[in-house]
Amino acid sequence: MSIEKDSKFKFEDKISINKKLASYSWFNLGGSADLFFNPDNIDQLSLFLKKNKKKITILGAGSNTLIRDGGIKGTTIKLSSKFSYIKLVDDNIIDVGAATFDKKVSDFAAEKALAGFEFLSCIPGSIGGGVKMNTGCYGEDISKILISIKVIDLKGNIKEINASNINFFYRGTDLPEDLIILSAKFKGLSSKKKEIIKKQSRLISTKKKSQPSQIKTCGSTFKNPINKKAWALIKESNCDKLSFGQAQMSKKHCNFVVNNGNATAEEIEKLIKKVKSDVFIKTGINLELEIQVIGNNK
Repeated sequence: MSIEKDSKFKFEDKISINKKLASYSWFNLGGSADLFFNPDNIDQLSLFLKKNKKKITILGAGSNTLIRDGGIKGTTIKLSSKFSYIKLVDDNIIDVGAATFDKKVSDFAAEKALAGFEFLSCIPGSIGGGVKMNTGCYGEDISKILISIKVIDLKGNIKEINASNINFFYRGTDLPEDLIILSAKFKGLSSKKKEIIKKQSRLISTKKKSQPSQIKTCGSTFKNPINKKAWALIKESNCDKLSFGQAQMSKKHCNFVVNNGNATAEEIEKLIKKVKSDVFIKTGINLELEIQVIGNNK
């Protein structure tokens, strides 16, 4: 019996067929999910995973995700807002649900006078995705404050992984693809609340001056190569004003791709490929994507 019709499930309302996904990407576009599951708790997720037979795709906050126009085949899982929580479990340690927005964590830490989380005020994603891609900015990243994560594998088994057993690198980790992050524990440093808020404000101000906001974009498109800046290479290659249909490079920061209205995922992907190709021809540098591209073409 298929999952979506299994009478043993007590959470059928959390399962959808042909779910439109445009609202789950900050680009505000993309196709539909064949099967979409939005669990409220670990028990629901574990039971679902033990019965699921389809390929699984995990969706986070969608702040760095391009969903292709053909949508996502198989099963798409997005943890509900019930996985968004923050708890102080020790003087300097906080436990955070995977669906919690990074800025909320930064603000909570500031309220508790814990330093080390200020950079998260500038990250638009959620903690689960942030750990997975070792998100960071302005010289800081998740690896510097992470203690451990709680995960569930695709068979429904739960375990905890210490940060010391994870290999972190620039915008990535060696965490297996078959793990879903449920929560994470972080350690901060006791400091003065006033100083923490001051640093938060400085970082946010710096970001607002240099990066586009309040528009349909998914953050930095390409990773910075070693000792280089992606935006500088894009500008040097005369790609800073490129566009395809309603997709164009941001006028404020040319490492950001913008949906200027009703762009398709195909237009955005064509623009990305054109920039990548031109930069390689001009500089010999092969830019790596920072945004995640998922799903199928039409």
